[in-house]
Amino acid sequence: MDFIETPIAGTRAAVIAFVVAAAIVFVVTPTVGSIARLVGAMDEPNARKIHADPIPRLGGLAIFFGFMIPALFFLDLNSQMKGVLAGASIITLFGAVDDFRPTGPLVKFAGQFIAAACLVYYGMRIDYFSLPYIGTINLAAAAAVPLTILWVVALVNIVNFMDGMDGLAAGVCTIAAGTFAVIAISLGRPGAGILAAILAGTTLGFLRHNFFPASIFMGDSGSMLLGFILAAVTVNGVLKSVAAVTLIIPLLIMGVPMFDLSLTILRRVKNGQNIFRPDRGHVHHRLFNIGFSQRKAVFVLYFWSTLMSAVALSMRFAPGFVTVILAGVAIGVSLYLIYLLDILQVRSRRHPDY
Repeated sequence: MDFIETPIAGTRAAVIAFVVAAAIVFVVTPTVGSIARLVGAMDEPNARKIHADPIPRLGGLAIFFGFMIPALFFLDLNSQMKGVLAGASIITLFGAVDDFRPTGPLVKFAGQFIAAACLVYYGMRIDYFSLPYIGTINLAAAAAVPLTILWVVALVNIVNFMDGMDGLAAGVCTIAAGTFAVIAISLGRPGAGILAAILAGTTLGFLRHNFFPASIFMGDSGSMLLGFILAAVTVNGVLKSVAAVTLIIPLLIMGVPMFDLSLTILRRVKNGQNIFRPDRGHVHHRLFNIGFSQRKAVFVLYFWSTLMSAVALSMRFAPGFVTVILAGVAIGVSLYLIYLLDILQVRSRRHPDY
């Protein structure tokens, strides 16, 4: 079954949905911030965190409304769309509860698996994907179901781990979702393209209030919702296409947050730490620790993410030599940042949180 059949399909609908989503979140976010202050859902500063004052952290509710309203208007409520909406509601609820009163990683994981199971139950799963020089790889149901659930949970946590600096997760998700929208529409998946455009609109509208100095944080209700929708877009919007690069494209677009998550887990395992224990060793923290301001650190990661997305777009649209050039630049920038941040520990400078 195709992902989403839309009554209003294509680029024009995606642009309109993007604008509507951005406008809704832009307008609703201050009210959500006031509600968060009223109920005490505040992110208090501590030694691990960068901000010095309490900040409301229910911004994910504004993103949720900004997503749901245009989704209901622009997208047909077929079976798979019901899975997206149900899963989005569930994961936002679990995140909002944690934003109000921290519940711990096991409860959040439960919400993530339930939301991912909604997608599978309503017929959305990774049952095939394509690779260059290999072609289409078909998966049996016994492999497709757990792979889909793991993929969704992984992307949810990738975005969640990235949300550690003003405007970072919102900006990176805007870049990623916008890129997915363009590629999905080009692959003949207009519904997935519109869904990605809606997501990009919500994050851009939220960014106005979340960029440094942030007046509100998205919290787990926002970061988990963003990761969930990005996963839904990739499952049936990009991965399920006959194009030869459909597996590589999501890995490129989400390359920076995936790198950060992998680095964080490996570091914590190496140091014998609980992998769920927050620290200040993420890529954005490393930039901050070596003297970058919050704005500069975020812009560096915006640039890095944009460069990776440009490589993905070039693989889809540009001649091969353009892709080779962009890939070379991306590799060079990545290696330089890895050296600058002493990720491989080849420099003399050390930081206790690294």
